[in-house]
Amino acid sequence: MAKMPKEPEPFAEQVAVILRRIHPELDVRLTGPSEMIVNGRRLDLENLHRLVTADEERGVEIVEQYLDHLFDEDTLNVTSMPWDVAKTKIMPRIQPESIFEHLSREMVAHVPFVNDTVVVFVIDMPHMTISVTAEQMVRWHLTADDLEQVARENLRRYTPELEFRMLESDEGGRAFVLSLQDGYDASRLLLDDLFLRMAPELGGDFLVATPSRDMFLAMSLDPEPFVNRVCRRVDEDYHRLPYPITNRLFYVTRDGVAGTEMKAA
Repeated sequence: MAKMPKEPEPFAEQVAVILRRIHPELDVRLTGPSEMIVNGRRLDLENLHRLVTADEERGVEIVEQYLDHLFDEDTLNVTSMPWDVAKTKIMPRIQPESIFEHLSREMVAHVPFVNDTVVVFVIDMPHMTISVTAEQMVRWHLTADDLEQVARENLRRYTPELEFRMLESDEGGRAFVLSLQDGYDASRLLLDDLFLRMAPELGGDFLVATPSRDMFLAMSLDPEPFVNRVCRRVDEDYHRLPYPITNRLFYVTRDGVAGTEMKAA
């Protein structure tokens, strides 16, 4: 199978060719080196490009599956889903504030978070997740705070038991990695009982890194060489992995989660 182009602009052009082939009924227009407009909806191709870069041999297959799921009938009809059906499917997802450089803040249901991030809400479908819009929130007669409460509870029930992989350093530092690849690894930072789960293993307050959607790493506050080394790896993952969030660390205490300026020097 032919590989996808590596450069963003030729990549986008090839994605448009594939989309027109599998969904000829759609109006597809390229509007930039990493984006297109499909039936009036903006489609950002940056994350798809990162997914393909991570598995170049399956590039065309990845693009075809992604587009097929994105534009199937169930996905297109999700905007009219009633609350009674949607409420068990609402999940939280941490996103960088930079998403609003391309999306209207007023159109996306969200609540502010720390470290220049926000928490958005998605409807968890079999093959895709679809962001909840402000229009849906109004139609359901809910506030963003209502959605957050429902989403956090759904997250808790999604995987009641989490298995973390422990890492220990020669300097004495300790870290726990979660990478279930279920789309909500980073979201586990929002678990209400996170401190109670992790603090006994990490000696009290601790740091969390979420460089991308599918990566969660909790670590002890010291020793400094250990923390600095992990920070450098987090920064690499942030620039390499699909669905990047932030290369800054979160500080978790009994009272909640705070932002920090800590990142790779």
